[in-house]
Amino acid sequence: MFRALYDQIIELSKHPRAPWALGAVAFAESSLFPIPPDAMLIPMVLAERAKAWFFAAICTLASVLGGIAGYAIGYFLFELIGKPILGFYGFEDAFAQFAEEYNDYGAWIVFLAGVTPFPYKVITIASGATQLNFWVFMIASIFARGLRFFVVSGLLYWFGPPIRAFIERRFGLVTAVFLVSLVAGFIAIKFLV
Repeated sequence: MFRALYDQIIELSKHPRAPWALGAVAFAESSLFPIPPDAMLIPMVLAERAKAWFFAAICTLASVLGGIAGYAIGYFLFELIGKPILGFYGFEDAFAQFAEEYNDYGAWIVFLAGVTPFPYKVITIASGATQLNFWVFMIASIFARGLRFFVVSGLLYWFGPPIRAFIERRFGLVTAVFLVSLVAGFIAIKFLV
């Protein structure tokens, strides 16, 4: 199943509208959607390495714009929308304690969440809900998301063919490691927050 999806994404990455889909996924992941844009970014860069920087820029811009939407959800709609989203991810109870100290380390929290597999949408909503300074949030988001997507794209640009060959030869192993890492990340987050 995952192999067929990978092959489809590789083919779709050559479609003229693929960058729009990548941008939509990056935007949605920063405020609502649970799937990171890396799921599209990696195969797209592997399929068209010459566009690596373009794809990274799309992810960065769309992710930061989605982060603004997440911030707005937390700031303006926390009771109506923000709490149910945090509840869906299991963070509602921990949020009250988290909010007390959040603004003291807000820039670092936004930056670290922006470059790690931590669900960035939780941080964007928390930033708005705790009313973290918007410009601090923006600067940390731009640097974090840019670093994340440009590093991934750069590695794929420079080492693309060997990485692509490795992924395609050992697709089952790569998929299993990715899924285990993703689940482990969510479990670790649940116990740390």
